[in-house]
Amino acid sequence: MEETTSKQTLYLVMGGRVTDPRGSEFQDPESIHVAGVYSTYEAAEEAWRANAQRTVDDAEMKYVVVHLHKMLEPAG
Repeated sequence: MEETTSKQTLYLVMGGRVTDPRGSEFQDPESIHVAGVYSTYEAAEEAWRANAQRTVDDAEMKYVVVHLHKMLEPAG
């Protein structure tokens, strides 16, 4: 009997003030806002959208979704 296991996915939503709105270099990494860690991309996207919308008038604020599971197991 073959066992199939699905790999856990984790997504980090974070944001802060960037040095250039076209990039992702944060001005002050220690002040990055961590919105949370989510187990589905849909939940992470919802959190990203809510935070990005809240700061839409500030061009230097940027929120991103980081695929943590790809960093934890880069070969997988």
